Amino acid sequence: TMGNWLVNHWFSAAVLAAWLGINIFLFTYYFLFFDRNEQYFYTRAILGSALAWARASAKCLNFNSMLILLPVCRNLLSFLRGTCLCCRRTLRKQLDHNLTFHKLVAYTLALLTGTALHWAGAWGGPGGGQVGDLPVPCPAVHTIAHLFNLERYNHSQQATDRSLPAVLSKMHLQGSDKWLNPIHSNQTTVEYVAFTTIPGLTGVIITLALILMVTSSTEFIRRNYFEVFWYTHHLFLIYFAGLVIHGIAGLVRGQTEESMEKVHPHRCAQYLTQKEEDCSHDCCKHPEFGSIPAESWKWVLAPVLLYIFERILRVWRAQQKVVVTKVVMHPARVLELQMQKKGFCMEVGQYIFVNCPTISLLEWHPFTLTSAPEEDFFSIHIRAAGDWTERLIDTFQQQNPEMPRIEVDGPFGTASEDVFQYEVAMLVGAGIGVTPFASILKSIWYKFQQADQTLKTKKIYFYWLCRDTGAFAWFNDLLASLEQKMAESGKADFLTYRLFLTGWDTSIANNVALRFDTPTDTVTGLRHKTIFGRPMWNSEFAAVAAAHPRSVVGVFLCGPEALAKSLQKFCHQHSSLDPRKVKFYFNKENF
Repeated sequence: TMGNWLVNHWFSAAVLAAWLGINIFLFTYYFLFFDRNEQYFYTRAILGSALAWARASAKCLNFNSMLILLPVCRNLLSFLRGTCLCCRRTLRKQLDHNLTFHKLVAYTLALLTGTALHWAGAWGGPGGGQVGDLPVPCPAVHTIAHLFNLERYNHSQQATDRSLPAVLSKMHLQGSDKWLNPIHSNQTTVEYVAFTTIPGLTGVIITLALILMVTSSTEFIRRNYFEVFWYTHHLFLIYFAGLVIHGIAGLVRGQTEESMEKVHPHRCAQYLTQKEEDCSHDCCKHPEFGSIPAESWKWVLAPVLLYIFERILRVWRAQQKVVVTKVVMHPARVLELQMQKKGFCMEVGQYIFVNCPTISLLEWHPFTLTSAPEEDFFSIHIRAAGDWTERLIDTFQQQNPEMPRIEVDGPFGTASEDVFQYEVAMLVGAGIGVTPFASILKSIWYKFQQADQTLKTKKIYFYWLCRDTGAFAWFNDLLASLEQKMAESGKADFLTYRLFLTGWDTSIANNVALRFDTPTDTVTGLRHKTIFGRPMWNSEFAAVAAAHPRSVVGVFLCGPEALAKSLQKFCHQHSSLDPRKVKFYFNKENF
């Protein structure tokens, strides 16, 4: 219901409203400014309302360009997450939406640029040439807008009458600094402007770079050809360089304040079209114009410097020596790497970026840590899912006397860090998405070993969905030892786990049917039997709500987006509006 949604997402809604409100304010304020300010009276005579649309869009573009890098400053987010441990849960959860906000800002850039990039940007506006995850049709919008804008300049330049736009377009004949129309020749073409002016050339380069970024940012490309996404997304360097350079030519101009005091347009515009040879009136002097200074660099300087510091920190940490202490090859082509690194300190559910220079010097891939903070090493599990992971697994499977060098950046915080902040936790992993919960369950095992009295969590429900039986193998030992340890501690009810096999054949089904009465599961060897099919989430949530009617339940997922939408829906449905009753809070891993 809408009530439950507001209860769970009121802070997200407030952040979104504030961001949207600032965009609306900037657009409205600067639209009215450029549409009514007398300093741009003569500019509007040539361009009409296009000037206001362009400049207002430019301000919003600058604002969103200032924001676009902040959600991907991972060290900053980890720092904020650490400082927010004492903050309200709703405040910390906002950090988990970093990539969602990054995409939102990017699409806003695309929308604004689509309406106004070359109306003003191609002519030197401070906001020109900036796009985020640009939809493919937008370059066409830019081109059409640019052609329309150029046509108005051309029409005014070629006009032979005494109309105001025509007179203003000939102002360059009165002196090199008196021009208003940037086109000074009747022979000017679209190609000439696009490839010989700073705004035109940077606009073309930025647009091409953004098309490549967008087409490689789709879900399909990211999942199946991550390397393509990784390399092309670094074209953002061209974007920001072009953004800063794009407006320095100052081709959009307005009347100077000194000139307005002498020849105000409301008083003197008519004399430009009706000037006589022996004119002696004060308005006989020609108006003088000045460029609008480039402003984009002022907006993006701070976040760019912050991002540069972020990258320097990553490079420095990556250079620190990593020792691979153990390599384990699990079924279903899952590689486990156990490593040690001086000064490495982690929390449950965190992730690292991994680089193998033998395979690629530039590619860094995220992997969730599967070790516990209590262990003297950190580990990751890598499933073969693409060219890079295939080559990494093959490299470690080769019987080389020298171990391949591994570089590590991180760890970085995720939503799973907050799992011990909840009285009740529902952990949902799909396939290799179980990795963050391996870290959590291991940490719980150590806490039971050490009789930790500070553990706030009283109950954990663990759900693991796999397509094939081989995927269960590497995790079985951990679950078996947890079962045994909790039974010995008298807390057998602390962990309830359900394993779901979503893909099977008749031989597996027949084997299970024959051994149905055995005390352990045929597939996993554990006490809990494997369930064939998918979970009935409505029943699962209803059961948890009934068992814990006054608890705050944290739902944690590492899995596909379709499952995330389903779990989020049930969190809303089964959360009570009464603050004294059960509440479900949804958390999802984002890389």
